[in-house]
Amino acid sequence: MTRSDLVEELAARFSQLTHRDAEFAVKTLLDAVGNALVRGHRIEVRGFGSFSVSHRPARMGRNPRSGEAVAIPSKRVPHFKPGKALREAVDQRTAEMENKP
Repeated sequence: MTRSDLVEELAARFSQLTHRDAEFAVKTLLDAVGNALVRGHRIEVRGFGSFSVSHRPARMGRNPRSGEAVAIPSKRVPHFKPGKALREAVDQRTAEMENKP
């Protein structure tokens, strides 16, 4: 699902929202999540999951073309951990799709 698909879904579910209002709501939500992660905060949505910032330490990697060692610096990356309800729903839906003829 893309951002525009999310806007379309929101506008379709709530007829009182115009497409422009739905687009603004999605943009505002995603901006708020992004800004909170940039500040190092953790975001938790019950039943869905949590977003946090993880630290990846510096390490040595390899250039795939030449094979020479390359130093990869440490960095902070966003991390998503799905909630129990989301994990179970995905597992159930996947199992149902595998059992269809």
